[in-house]
Amino acid sequence: MKIFRPGERPSWVVSLIPFIVLIAALALVIMVFGTGALDGGSQVALMFGAAVVVAISLIFYKIPWSVFEKSILDNITAVGTSILILLLIGAVSGSWMISGVVPTMIFYGMKVIYPEIFLFATCIISALIAVMTGSSWTTIATVGVALVGIGTAQGYEPGWIAGAIISGAYFGDKVSPLSDTTVLASSTAGTPLFTHIRFMMVTTVPSFLITLIIFLIVSLIHESPNAAQVADISNDLKNSFNISPWLLLVPVITALLIVKKVSAIVTLFIAAFIAGITALFFQPHIIGAVANEGMPDPTSGLSFLEGFKGLFISYYGSTAIDTGNLALNDLGATRGMTGMLGTVFLIIAAGTFGGTLVGSGMLQSLTEMLTKFIRRRVTMVASTVGTGIFANMVTGDQYLSIILTSSLYKDLY
Repeated sequence: MKIFRPGERPSWVVSLIPFIVLIAALALVIMVFGTGALDGGSQVALMFGAAVVVAISLIFYKIPWSVFEKSILDNITAVGTSILILLLIGAVSGSWMISGVVPTMIFYGMKVIYPEIFLFATCIISALIAVMTGSSWTTIATVGVALVGIGTAQGYEPGWIAGAIISGAYFGDKVSPLSDTTVLASSTAGTPLFTHIRFMMVTTVPSFLITLIIFLIVSLIHESPNAAQVADISNDLKNSFNISPWLLLVPVITALLIVKKVSAIVTLFIAAFIAGITALFFQPHIIGAVANEGMPDPTSGLSFLEGFKGLFISYYGSTAIDTGNLALNDLGATRGMTGMLGTVFLIIAAGTFGGTLVGSGMLQSLTEMLTKFIRRRVTMVASTVGTGIFANMVTGDQYLSIILTSSLYKDLY
């Protein structure tokens, strides 16, 4: 029996070869680079995996390069919006920090959200906003930034805060009739939208309730900072930034844009632009410190070129603001668009690997192999879930994985 048959689609056995190579390369990268694996090593491993797919297809199956080129470009084009959103999130995080928007939200947030229920409240707030907006990414990029600041000031580990925000945001996204992925999943499967949401509730609601219980327990046993610590943080914020309720207009305007269903890209761009203008008026000493890489000096003036330089650095580069408080210094250190480049690199590398799998036909061979194990309802559901996860991992695009999985299993259901 010949394994390689020129002119035919690669068999599922051959299709496993790139994954074996990729897993081995990723294991080696993690062993060598450790926590720095995502700085570039993992991305190179994905590109190497794509090269293996192309080499096998060109040499043994005579698939022309033009097929791969089109498939890769289609894949990367599909995630182009996500890349732009990531870059804008970097710009928002930097501009909201130096403009004093996030410090102001932290200042007032510490007075409203009690440490004893912070994670619990954070998860619910994120879920409600995601339901109203239909976007987990927008929720994380706006409200999430402020919640991270409030939680850090209250002594919570960043991992717990991020977990609460992401859990709430993705739950709200999935059950929201305004979510593009929820609408896409129901439409490609040929199911009414609200029927789709109702059946999702069977699994998502119990999971969300368990999550809330965990966050509530962790919040209750968390050792809250004493009144003196909270007062010190508040004083450090007031001494470093011009805290004003007027700064809250920036997140209010952003929220209105979200409610009006303005595009996420447009919303984030406007949010970053308004924050930048606000920074010039409310925090000129911070802009000057960023431009000159020095200590903030409230008494110093700000020239046009310094304002231009400081503002642009906050959008694209690293900023470090000395507040006199180490915890706040870490929080105030942003990386702008540059901080998102590693993730963008990862998305492009994953899209390239996924594109070669689609172009070669290997992905289809593997998914068709999975369908052969379907004997009853349990195995069919398990195969559907497995295919969705697998397709998302290899293509790096949830939209493509939704469409692919629906097209494979729709008739079987």
